[in-house]
Amino acid sequence: MFADRATISIRSGKGGDGHVSFRRELYVPNGGPDGGDGGRGGDVIFEVDKGLNTLSEFRHKRKYTAKDGQEGGKRRCHGSDGEDIILRVPEGTVIIETGTGKIVADMSGENHRQVVLKGGRGGKGNMHYATATMQVPKYAQAGQAARELEVRLELKVIADVGLVGFPNVGKSTFLSRVTNAKPKIANYHFTTITPNLGVVDLEGGGFVIADIPGLIEGASEGLGLGHEFLRHIERTRVIIHIVDADR
Repeated sequence: MFADRATISIRSGKGGDGHVSFRRELYVPNGGPDGGDGGRGGDVIFEVDKGLNTLSEFRHKRKYTAKDGQEGGKRRCHGSDGEDIILRVPEGTVIIETGTGKIVADMSGENHRQVVLKGGRGGKGNMHYATATMQVPKYAQAGQAARELEVRLELKVIADVGLVGFPNVGKSTFLSRVTNAKPKIANYHFTTITPNLGVVDLEGGGFVIADIPGLIEGASEGLGLGHEFLRHIERTRVIIHIVDADR
């Protein structure tokens, strides 16, 4: 199922707390502090997957969480870092903060991988707080809190050429003739309800054509498929407007 929008909640990992402990050995009854540092929390990373062309996977799962860092241990042991979570999205996906509408990341062009939420920093163990006047510190630093964000994912099809025009004027037929695409073709309005992509093969390369769902008057105000299709032509280098000569 094609899906070009999804809203999800993402959370980075909390930093592990520093540890409070003291060196205790048979012949060292009054050893100093040896509490280790907490581990770093995991990051939330978005990565482009060229094999994907839909956001449908994000319709089934809405919450994504990186792992928390582990608490530090005795004998200056450092807590393990939390595992990052990598979310793979199609090229052309825009990540938008739902509360403000701010674009957090645009996964297109050279931007194939981006850390969207950093994991929390691990806290320092009590071994760091020993001084000449405080030789037995009984406190450690807490790990940095996790960060959470609700984001909207929007896929904007990336194509060299976009085909636009009224419904049922022959855009899908044109695409099927000049590319390797096999779009659904029928004699009624809005046969195409999602963008179809086709590749034109040329010597030494080629280019991508997108068949955009039908344009109608008032589309810019949201009528018909409105904004659902208009955003898919934003990235095209060339727009071909197909007109029915009989109309």
